Amino acid sequence: MMSDEYLVECNIDDDDDDDDAENEEGMRLYLAPHPPPPPQFSSSSLSVTPEPSLQHFDTRDPYGVNKHLKVEFSDVLAEPVSTHTYDRVWVYSSIGFESARIWSYRCLTVLCAVPVSLLSGCLFALLACLHIWCVMPCIQVCHTCLPCLRSLWMSVVNIFITPFCESISRCYTGIFLALSKDIKT
Repeated sequence: MMSDEYLVECNIDDDDDDDDAENEEGMRLYLAPHPPPPPQFSSSSLSVTPEPSLQHFDTRDPYGVNKHLKVEFSDVLAEPVSTHTYDRVWVYSSIGFESARIWSYRCLTVLCAVPVSLLSGCLFALLACLHIWCVMPCIQVCHTCLPCLRSLWMSVVNIFITPFCESISRCYTGIFLALSKDIKT
C-alpha cells in the first residue's frame, strides 16, 4: 500500500468552459497569498535588521527561487499507452524513486549544507565588501571626473580633429568619379 506522502490530488475537468467562475474561485482557494517583499526592499524597516524566525518553518522557498527543481516520478519516467508494466512494479518503482530522491537529498544536505552555506556567506560578504569599498568609489570618481574629461576631449576634437577632417573633405570634394560600363567584344 502506498503512503499518503506520495499521493497527489489532481482536479481533472473534461467539461467545456461552463464552470469557469467556479474553477477560478477554486483556484483562488489553493493559491497561497504572495509573500511579502524581502526586508531589504521594504520601506518600513530601514534601520532594523530582522532576526531569523521559525514562524514560517514549512515555507522554505517563499519567493519561488527553486521552482524548477520540483521533479516528480512522472516527470522523469513515463510509459506510453501501448506499453505498460505490471501495476505493482509501477507503484514500487514510483515509491523507490521518491524514496531514493528524498533520502539522497537529505544525506547530501547533511554533508554539504553547512559548509556550502558558510562559503556562500563568505562569498557574498566579500562581494559586498568589494562593491562598497572598491566599485562604488571608482564609479563616484568617474562621475566626478568625467565632466572635466568630457570638456577636455571636446576641446581636443574641436582644435585638432575637426579642422583635419574638414580639410580632407574639402580636398576630396573636387574629385569626381565617372563609372562607365566598357563592354569588350
